[in-house]
Amino acid sequence: QVQLVESGGGLVQAGGSLRLSCAASRRTFSGTAMGWFRQAPGKEREFVATISWNYYTTYYSDSVKGRFTISRDDAKNTVYLQMNRLKPEDTAVYYCAQGWQLTADPEPYKYWGQGTQVTVSS
Repeated sequence: QVQLVESGGGLVQAGGSLRLSCAASRRTFSGTAMGWFRQAPGKEREFVATISWNYYTTYYSDSVKGRFTISRDDAKNTVYLQMNRLKPEDTAVYYCAQGWQLTADPEPYKYWGQGTQVTVSS
């Protein structure tokens, strides 16, 4: 069983930055796509970013494009989400996910973390 553990969330003022990390428990990290999703209170889970197994391809939602950067370090079994110029509407629980398909659809992702809260104050 793969476990994903997110960290790095917290409270930040609008315009600030945070860096989320997601560490996987086993070396099934290589060869898989990694994604970040988020869920705000009263809203459905939405796609944020994803990165391919070979680092070459990344996709972002329009709402975060140009502000967020996804990256991965397979030697550390870790995926990152650098979040800059944060806005109050970025407030949500952020989840990382692991799967074998590079997609914005959450369904194909097999493993999920427990989430980390990000709160952006205005």
